[in-house]
Amino acid sequence: MKPILLKNIILNGSLSDIFVCDGLISKISKAGQEVPAIDSGVEVMDCSGKTAFPGFINMHTHSAMAMMRGVQEDTALHDWLAKIWGMEAKITPDYIYWASKVAALEMIKTGTTTFYDQYWFSPTTRKAAMELGINPCVTYVVLDRHDKEAAAFQKDECEQYYEMSKSWKEDSAFGISIHAIYSVSEPMILWATEYARKRNLLIHIHVSETLKEVEDCKAAHGGLTPVEYLDRLGVLGPDVIAAHSLWLSDSDIQLLGERKVNCVHNVNSNLKLASGYMFKYQELSDAGVNICLGTDGSASSNNLDMLEAMKTSALLQKVWRNNPEAWPLEELAASATSNGAKALRLNTGVLEVGKRADILIVDTDNTFFLSPAPFLANFVYSAHSDCIDSVICGGRIVMKNRVVHGEKEILENARKIMNDLN
Repeated sequence: MKPILLKNIILNGSLSDIFVCDGLISKISKAGQEVPAIDSGVEVMDCSGKTAFPGFINMHTHSAMAMMRGVQEDTALHDWLAKIWGMEAKITPDYIYWASKVAALEMIKTGTTTFYDQYWFSPTTRKAAMELGINPCVTYVVLDRHDKEAAAFQKDECEQYYEMSKSWKEDSAFGISIHAIYSVSEPMILWATEYARKRNLLIHIHVSETLKEVEDCKAAHGGLTPVEYLDRLGVLGPDVIAAHSLWLSDSDIQLLGERKVNCVHNVNSNLKLASGYMFKYQELSDAGVNICLGTDGSASSNNLDMLEAMKTSALLQKVWRNNPEAWPLEELAASATSNGAKALRLNTGVLEVGKRADILIVDTDNTFFLSPAPFLANFVYSAHSDCIDSVICGGRIVMKNRVVHGEKEILENARKIMNDLN
Protein backbone atom coordinates (compact mmCIF):
# COMPACT_ATOMS: atom_id res chain seq x y z
CA MET A 1 0.00 0.00 0.00
CA LYS A 2 1.50 3.30 -1.11
CA PRO A 3 2.07 5.91 1.65
CA ILE A 4 0.24 9.21 1.21
CA LEU A 5 1.18 12.73 2.33
CA LEU A 6 -1.62 15.28 2.50
CA LYS A 7 0.13 18.64 2.45
CA ASN A 8 -1.36 21.96 3.53
CA ILE A 9 -4.74 20.57 4.54
CA ILE A 10 -6.90 22.15 7.22
CA LEU A 11 -7.57 19.83 10.14
CA ASN A 12 -9.59 21.08 13.11
CA GLY A 13 -8.97 24.65 11.99
CA SER A 14 -5.18 24.33 11.67
CA LEU A 15 -3.11 24.08 8.50
CA SER A 16 -1.55 20.63 8.75
CA ASP A 17 0.29 17.83 7.01
CA ILE A 18 -1.16 14.33 7.41
CA PHE A 19 1.00 11.30 6.69
CA VAL A 20 -0.73 8.00 5.96
CA CYS A 21 1.17 4.72 6.04
CA ASP A 22 0.04 1.07 6.11
CA GLY A 23 -3.60 2.09 6.17
CA LEU A 24 -3.29 4.25 9.28
CA ILE A 25 -2.77 7.91 10.08
CA SER A 26 0.87 7.74 11.17
CA LYS A 27 1.69 11.42 11.68
CA ILE A 28 -0.06 14.78 11.92
CA SER A 29 2.04 17.91 12.10
CA LYS A 30 1.86 21.62 11.48
CA ALA A 31 2.12 22.28 7.74
CA GLY A 32 5.71 22.34 6.57
CA GLN A 33 7.15 21.00 9.84
CA GLU A 34 8.30 17.51 10.85
CA VAL A 35 7.48 16.11 7.43
CA PRO A 36 8.65 12.51 6.97
CA ALA A 37 11.36 11.85 4.41
CA ILE A 38 9.67 11.80 1.00
CA ASP A 39 10.73 9.30 -1.61
CA SER A 40 9.32 8.25 -4.98
CA GLY A 41 7.06 5.71 -3.29
CA VAL A 42 4.97 8.34 -1.48
CA GLU A 43 1.90 9.88 -3.09
CA VAL A 44 1.98 13.60 -2.30
CA MET A 45 -1.27 15.54 -2.55
CA ASP A 46 -1.29 19.32 -2.29
CA CYS A 47 -4.51 20.00 -0.40
CA SER A 48 -4.35 23.80 -0.33
CA GLY A 49 -7.87 25.19 -0.01
CA LYS A 50 -9.18 21.90 1.32
CA THR A 51 -10.25 20.53 4.72
CA ALA A 52 -9.95 17.03 6.17
CA PHE A 53 -12.96 15.33 7.73
CA PRO A 54 -13.53 11.73 8.88
CA GLY A 55 -15.24 9.41 6.42
CA PHE A 56 -18.94 8.94 7.08
CA ILE A 57 -20.18 5.66 8.55
CA ASN A 58 -23.60 4.73 7.20
CA MET A 59 -24.99 2.60 10.00
CA HIS A 60 -28.11 1.23 8.34
CA THR A 61 -28.65 0.56 4.68
CA HIS A 62 -29.69 -2.08 2.19
CA SER A 63 -27.07 -1.18 -0.37
CA ALA A 64 -28.12 -3.41 -3.28
CA MET A 65 -31.47 -1.62 -3.38
CA ALA A 66 -29.56 1.08 -5.29
CA MET A 67 -31.35 0.10 -8.50
CA MET A 68 -34.81 -0.02 -6.91
CA ARG A 69 -35.15 3.65 -6.11
CA GLY A 70 -38.48 5.16 -7.03
CA VAL A 71 -40.21 1.84 -7.81
CA GLN A 72 -42.85 2.22 -5.08
CA GLU A 73 -43.54 5.80 -4.08
CA ASP A 74 -46.29 7.41 -2.02
CA THR A 75 -46.81 4.20 -0.02
CA ALA A 76 -46.75 3.32 3.69
CA LEU A 77 -44.09 0.90 4.95
CA HIS A 78 -46.05 -2.35 5.12
CA ASP A 79 -47.57 -1.90 1.64
CA TRP A 80 -44.16 -0.83 0.39
CA LEU A 81 -42.61 -4.00 1.81
CA ALA A 82 -45.10 -6.20 -0.05
CA LYS A 83 -44.05 -4.67 -3.36
CA ILE A 84 -40.33 -4.86 -2.54
CA TRP A 85 -40.46 -8.46 -1.32
CA GLY A 86 -42.09 -9.40 -4.64
CA MET A 87 -39.24 -7.78 -6.55
CA GLU A 88 -36.61 -9.34 -4.31
CA ALA A 89 -37.88 -12.81 -5.17
CA LYS A 90 -36.32 -12.28 -8.62
CA ILE A 91 -32.90 -11.00 -7.63
CA THR A 92 -29.73 -12.93 -8.41
CA PRO A 93 -26.13 -12.71 -7.16
CA ASP A 94 -25.22 -11.02 -10.46
CA TYR A 95 -27.82 -8.34 -9.82
CA ILE A 96 -26.59 -7.92 -6.25
CA TYR A 97 -23.00 -7.54 -7.47
CA TRP A 98 -23.69 -4.68 -9.86
CA ALA A 99 -26.30 -3.00 -7.63
CA SER A 100 -23.80 -3.10 -4.78
CA LYS A 101 -21.20 -1.55 -7.07
CA VAL A 102 -23.64 1.25 -7.86
CA ALA A 103 -24.21 1.76 -4.13
CA ALA A 104 -20.50 1.72 -3.31
CA LEU A 105 -19.83 4.22 -6.10
CA GLU A 106 -22.53 6.54 -4.76
CA MET A 107 -21.30 6.20 -1.20
CA ILE A 108 -17.73 7.06 -2.18
CA LYS A 109 -18.95 10.07 -4.17
CA THR A 110 -20.89 11.28 -1.12
CA GLY A 111 -18.17 10.58 1.44
CA THR A 112 -19.11 7.27 3.06
CA THR A 113 -16.12 5.04 3.79
CA THR A 114 -17.83 2.36 5.92
CA PHE A 115 -21.37 1.02 5.72
CA TYR A 116 -23.35 -1.46 7.79
CA ASP A 117 -25.53 -3.48 5.46
CA GLN A 118 -28.61 -5.65 5.78
CA TYR A 119 -29.40 -7.46 2.56
CA TRP A 120 -29.29 -10.71 0.62
CA PHE A 121 -26.17 -12.39 -0.80
CA SER A 122 -23.99 -10.39 1.56
CA PRO A 123 -20.64 -11.94 0.47
CA THR A 124 -21.39 -10.64 -3.03
CA THR A 125 -22.06 -7.15 -1.67
CA ARG A 126 -18.83 -7.32 0.29
CA LYS A 127 -16.86 -8.37 -2.81
CA ALA A 128 -18.31 -5.52 -4.91
CA ALA A 129 -17.60 -2.91 -2.23
CA MET A 130 -14.09 -4.16 -1.52
CA GLU A 131 -13.23 -3.94 -5.22
CA LEU A 132 -14.02 -0.23 -5.10
CA GLY A 133 -12.08 0.20 -1.87
CA ILE A 134 -14.95 1.03 0.48
CA ASN A 135 -15.23 -0.78 3.83
CA PRO A 136 -18.32 -3.05 4.02
CA CYS A 137 -19.73 -4.49 7.23
CA VAL A 138 -22.27 -7.05 6.05
CA THR A 139 -24.75 -9.36 7.75
CA TYR A 140 -26.68 -12.54 7.22
CA VAL A 141 -30.38 -11.62 7.17
CA VAL A 142 -32.75 -13.81 9.16
CA LEU A 143 -36.28 -13.39 7.79
CA ASP A 144 -38.33 -16.59 8.06
CA ARG A 145 -41.80 -14.97 7.99
CA HIS A 146 -42.87 -17.59 10.55
CA ASP A 147 -42.16 -20.44 8.10
CA LYS A 148 -40.38 -23.44 9.64
CA GLU A 149 -38.88 -24.60 6.34
CA ALA A 150 -37.50 -21.13 5.65
CA ALA A 151 -36.06 -21.03 9.16
CA ALA A 152 -34.27 -24.35 8.70
CA PHE A 153 -32.83 -23.24 5.38
CA GLN A 154 -31.66 -19.92 6.79
CA LYS A 155 -29.93 -21.58 9.74
CA ASP A 156 -27.87 -23.72 7.35
CA GLU A 157 -27.11 -20.82 5.03
CA CYS A 158 -26.16 -18.57 7.94
CA GLU A 159 -23.59 -21.14 9.05
CA GLN A 160 -22.13 -21.22 5.53
CA TYR A 161 -21.83 -17.43 5.45
CA TYR A 162 -20.22 -17.36 8.87
CA GLU A 163 -17.62 -19.95 7.88
CA MET A 164 -16.88 -17.90 4.78
CA SER A 165 -16.49 -14.74 6.85
CA LYS A 166 -13.67 -16.24 8.91
CA SER A 167 -11.26 -15.49 6.07
CA TRP A 168 -12.28 -11.84 5.86
CA LYS A 169 -10.07 -9.15 7.29
CA GLU A 170 -11.03 -7.97 10.75
CA ASP A 171 -12.26 -4.47 9.86
CA SER A 172 -14.67 -5.87 7.28
CA ALA A 173 -17.10 -7.13 9.89
CA PHE A 174 -19.77 -9.83 9.59
CA GLY A 175 -22.89 -9.84 11.73
CA ILE A 176 -26.41 -11.24 12.03
CA SER A 177 -29.51 -9.30 11.00
CA ILE A 178 -32.87 -10.14 12.52
CA HIS A 179 -35.15 -8.33 10.10
CA ALA A 180 -37.91 -7.35 12.56
CA ILE A 181 -40.21 -8.84 15.19
CA TYR A 182 -43.12 -8.95 12.72
CA SER A 183 -41.19 -10.82 10.02
CA VAL A 184 -39.15 -13.24 12.15
CA SER A 185 -40.62 -15.91 14.42
CA GLU A 186 -39.80 -15.91 18.12
CA PRO A 187 -37.82 -19.18 17.94
CA MET A 188 -35.76 -17.73 15.10
CA ILE A 189 -35.14 -14.48 17.00
CA LEU A 190 -33.84 -16.52 19.92
CA TRP A 191 -31.73 -18.76 17.67
CA ALA A 192 -30.16 -15.83 15.81
CA THR A 193 -29.39 -13.98 19.04
CA GLU A 194 -27.72 -17.01 20.60
CA TYR A 195 -25.84 -17.75 17.37
CA ALA A 196 -24.47 -14.22 17.19
CA ARG A 197 -23.46 -14.00 20.85
CA LYS A 198 -21.63 -17.32 20.85
CA ARG A 199 -19.46 -15.94 18.03
CA ASN A 200 -19.16 -12.34 19.25
CA LEU A 201 -21.08 -11.02 16.25
CA LEU A 202 -23.15 -7.84 16.10
CA ILE A 203 -26.94 -8.06 15.88
CA HIS A 204 -28.77 -5.71 13.50
CA ILE A 205 -32.56 -5.31 13.72
CA HIS A 206 -35.36 -2.93 12.70
CA VAL A 207 -37.07 -1.76 15.90
CA SER A 208 -40.20 0.34 16.45
CA GLU A 209 -40.12 1.79 12.95
CA THR A 210 -43.86 2.41 12.71
CA LEU A 211 -46.81 2.93 15.03
CA LYS A 212 -48.43 -0.15 13.46
CA GLU A 213 -45.46 -2.27 14.51
CA VAL A 214 -45.83 -1.07 18.09
CA GLU A 215 -49.61 -1.58 18.21
CA ASP A 216 -49.39 -5.03 16.64
CA CYS A 217 -46.67 -6.04 19.10
CA LYS A 218 -48.74 -4.91 22.07
CA ALA A 219 -51.72 -6.87 20.79
CA ALA A 220 -49.64 -10.03 20.25
CA HIS A 221 -47.47 -9.90 23.37
CA GLY A 222 -49.59 -8.82 26.31
CA GLY A 223 -49.13 -5.08 25.96
CA LEU A 224 -45.35 -5.16 25.47
CA THR A 225 -43.76 -2.73 23.06
CA PRO A 226 -41.18 -4.07 20.56
CA VAL A 227 -38.36 -2.86 22.83
CA GLU A 228 -39.94 -4.49 25.89
CA TYR A 229 -40.61 -7.70 23.96
CA LEU A 230 -37.00 -7.90 22.74
CA ASP A 231 -35.79 -7.23 26.26
CA ARG A 232 -37.98 -10.04 27.59
CA LEU A 233 -36.36 -12.34 25.04
CA GLY A 234 -32.89 -11.25 26.18
CA VAL A 235 -31.99 -9.70 22.82
CA LEU A 236 -31.05 -6.16 23.88
CA GLY A 237 -27.41 -5.39 24.64
CA PRO A 238 -24.38 -3.32 23.55
CA ASP A 239 -23.92 -5.65 20.57
CA VAL A 240 -27.34 -4.67 19.18
CA ILE A 241 -27.75 -2.06 16.47
CA ALA A 242 -31.41 -1.01 16.42
CA ALA A 243 -32.44 0.67 13.20
CA HIS A 244 -35.10 3.41 13.35
CA SER A 245 -36.05 3.25 17.07
CA LEU A 246 -38.69 5.84 16.34
CA TRP A 247 -41.86 5.02 18.29
CA LEU A 248 -40.49 4.78 21.81
CA SER A 249 -42.07 5.12 25.24
CA ASP A 250 -40.19 6.46 28.25
CA SER A 251 -39.80 2.86 29.41
CA ASP A 252 -38.35 1.88 26.02
CA ILE A 253 -35.77 4.65 26.21
CA GLN A 254 -34.78 3.66 29.72
CA LEU A 255 -34.33 0.03 28.62
CA LEU A 256 -32.30 0.96 25.55
CA GLY A 257 -30.03 3.09 27.71
CA GLU A 258 -29.62 0.47 30.43
CA ARG A 259 -28.76 -2.19 27.85
CA LYS A 260 -26.35 0.18 26.03
CA VAL A 261 -28.04 -0.43 22.68
CA ASN A 262 -26.88 1.46 19.58
CA CYS A 263 -29.77 3.24 17.82
CA VAL A 264 -29.71 4.38 14.20
CA HIS A 265 -31.80 7.29 12.92
CA ASN A 266 -32.83 7.03 9.25
CA VAL A 267 -34.60 10.31 8.75
CA ASN A 268 -35.32 10.45 5.02
CA SER A 269 -36.76 6.95 4.85
CA ASN A 270 -38.91 7.62 7.92
CA LEU A 271 -40.25 10.81 6.39
CA LYS A 272 -40.93 9.51 2.91
CA LEU A 273 -42.75 6.38 4.11
CA ALA A 274 -44.57 8.54 6.71
CA SER A 275 -43.31 6.18 9.41
CA GLY A 276 -42.80 9.07 11.81
CA TYR A 277 -40.60 12.06 12.50
CA MET A 278 -40.23 12.55 16.26
CA PHE A 279 -36.94 10.72 16.81
CA LYS A 280 -36.13 11.25 20.50
CA TYR A 281 -32.48 12.13 20.12
CA GLN A 282 -32.01 14.03 23.37
CA GLU A 283 -33.87 11.53 25.53
CA LEU A 284 -31.92 8.61 24.04
CA SER A 285 -28.64 10.45 24.40
CA ASP A 286 -29.38 11.36 28.03
CA ALA A 287 -30.22 7.70 28.71
CA GLY A 288 -26.78 6.61 27.49
CA VAL A 289 -27.71 5.27 24.06
CA ASN A 290 -25.04 5.48 21.34
CA ILE A 291 -26.83 7.28 18.49
CA CYS A 292 -25.77 6.80 14.89
CA LEU A 293 -27.04 7.87 11.47
CA GLY A 294 -27.97 5.86 8.40
CA THR A 295 -29.65 6.43 5.07
CA ASP A 296 -31.67 3.19 4.87
CA GLY A 297 -31.87 1.65 1.39
CA SER A 298 -32.32 3.66 -1.78
CA ALA A 299 -35.72 2.10 -2.43
CA SER A 300 -37.08 4.10 0.51
CA SER A 301 -34.65 6.98 1.02
CA ASN A 302 -33.74 7.28 -2.68
CA ASN A 303 -30.08 8.07 -2.04
CA LEU A 304 -27.13 7.15 0.19
CA ASP A 305 -26.01 10.70 0.94
CA MET A 306 -25.01 10.95 4.59
CA LEU A 307 -24.48 14.71 4.46
CA GLU A 308 -28.09 15.13 3.39
CA ALA A 309 -29.18 12.80 6.20
CA MET A 310 -27.24 14.90 8.71
CA LYS A 311 -28.86 18.14 7.62
CA THR A 312 -32.40 16.77 7.50
CA SER A 313 -32.00 15.06 10.88
CA ALA A 314 -30.88 18.25 12.58
CA LEU A 315 -33.44 20.52 10.93
CA LEU A 316 -36.33 18.22 11.74
CA GLN A 317 -35.19 17.78 15.34
CA LYS A 318 -35.08 21.54 15.82
CA VAL A 319 -38.51 22.20 14.37
CA TRP A 320 -40.58 19.50 16.07
CA ARG A 321 -39.00 20.41 19.41
CA ASN A 322 -39.35 24.12 18.69
CA ASN A 323 -35.74 24.42 19.84
CA PRO A 324 -32.92 25.64 17.55
CA GLU A 325 -30.36 24.20 19.97
CA ALA A 326 -31.53 20.61 19.38
CA TRP A 327 -28.91 18.18 18.01
CA PRO A 328 -25.91 20.54 17.91
CA LEU A 329 -23.34 20.26 15.15
CA GLU A 330 -20.55 18.48 17.04
CA GLU A 331 -22.94 15.79 18.28
CA LEU A 332 -24.44 15.50 14.80
CA ALA A 333 -20.98 14.96 13.30
CA ALA A 334 -20.20 12.28 15.89
CA SER A 335 -23.44 10.48 15.02
CA ALA A 336 -22.28 10.26 11.41
CA THR A 337 -18.70 9.19 12.20
CA SER A 338 -17.24 8.18 15.57
CA ASN A 339 -20.46 6.81 17.08
CA GLY A 340 -20.72 4.39 14.19
CA ALA A 341 -17.13 3.30 14.68
CA LYS A 342 -17.89 2.64 18.34
CA ALA A 343 -20.94 0.54 17.48
CA LEU A 344 -19.03 -1.49 14.88
CA ARG A 345 -15.93 -1.82 17.11
CA LEU A 346 -13.73 -0.23 14.45
CA ASN A 347 -10.57 1.86 14.83
CA THR A 348 -11.83 4.79 12.81
CA GLY A 349 -14.30 7.70 12.96
CA VAL A 350 -11.84 10.42 14.03
CA LEU A 351 -8.71 11.83 12.42
CA GLU A 352 -6.01 10.99 14.94
CA VAL A 353 -2.62 9.29 14.83
CA GLY A 354 -3.07 5.51 14.98
CA LYS A 355 -6.59 5.54 13.57
CA ARG A 356 -7.56 3.91 10.31
CA ALA A 357 -7.06 6.43 7.50
CA ASP A 358 -10.65 7.08 6.38
CA ILE A 359 -10.42 10.69 5.26
CA LEU A 360 -12.61 13.04 3.25
CA ILE A 361 -10.82 15.87 1.46
CA VAL A 362 -13.39 18.63 1.22
CA ASP A 363 -12.95 21.44 -1.29
CA THR A 364 -13.77 24.66 0.53
CA ASP A 365 -12.82 26.93 -2.39
CA ASN A 366 -16.40 27.61 -3.40
CA THR A 367 -19.38 29.79 -2.52
CA PHE A 368 -20.68 27.49 0.23
CA PHE A 369 -17.69 28.20 2.46
CA LEU A 370 -17.37 31.94 1.82
CA SER A 371 -18.30 33.07 5.31
CA PRO A 372 -16.64 33.40 8.71
CA ALA A 373 -18.70 30.44 10.02
CA PRO A 374 -16.96 27.31 11.28
CA PHE A 375 -16.26 24.63 8.67
CA LEU A 376 -18.78 22.20 10.13
CA ALA A 377 -21.65 24.71 9.95
CA ASN A 378 -21.05 25.37 6.28
CA PHE A 379 -20.36 21.73 5.47
CA VAL A 380 -23.65 20.48 6.97
CA TYR A 381 -26.03 23.35 6.36
CA SER A 382 -24.69 25.08 3.25
CA ALA A 383 -22.72 22.69 1.06
CA HIS A 384 -23.63 19.55 -0.83
CA SER A 385 -21.71 16.30 -0.97
CA ASP A 386 -20.18 17.16 -4.33
CA CYS A 387 -17.80 19.45 -2.43
CA ILE A 388 -16.04 16.23 -1.37
CA ASP A 389 -13.11 16.28 -3.77
CA SER A 390 -11.24 13.12 -2.80
CA VAL A 391 -11.70 10.15 -0.49
CA ILE A 392 -9.16 7.96 1.28
CA CYS A 393 -10.43 4.68 2.71
CA GLY A 394 -8.16 2.43 4.72
CA GLY A 395 -5.15 4.33 3.49
CA ARG A 396 -6.04 3.99 -0.21
CA ILE A 397 -7.23 6.78 -2.47
CA VAL A 398 -10.63 5.59 -3.74
CA MET A 399 -11.66 8.91 -5.30
CA LYS A 400 -9.40 11.68 -6.53
CA ASN A 401 -10.66 14.95 -8.00
CA ARG A 402 -14.19 13.46 -8.02
CA VAL A 403 -13.08 10.54 -10.21
CA VAL A 404 -13.64 6.92 -9.14
CA HIS A 405 -11.86 4.24 -11.14
CA GLY A 406 -14.23 2.08 -13.19
CA GLU A 407 -17.23 4.38 -12.83
CA LYS A 408 -18.29 4.15 -16.48
CA GLU A 409 -18.14 0.35 -16.51
CA ILE A 410 -20.25 0.14 -13.37
CA LEU A 411 -23.01 2.29 -14.83
CA GLU A 412 -22.99 0.45 -18.17
CA ASN A 413 -23.27 -3.00 -16.57
CA ALA A 414 -25.87 -1.84 -14.07
CA ARG A 415 -28.09 -0.58 -16.89
CA LYS A 416 -27.82 -3.93 -18.67
CA ILE A 417 -28.94 -5.97 -15.68
CA MET A 418 -31.52 -3.54 -14.31
CA ASN A 419 -34.25 -4.66 -16.73
CA ASP A 420 -34.14 -8.17 -15.32
CA LEU A 421 -35.76 -6.93 -12.12
CA ASN A 422 -38.75 -5.36 -13.86
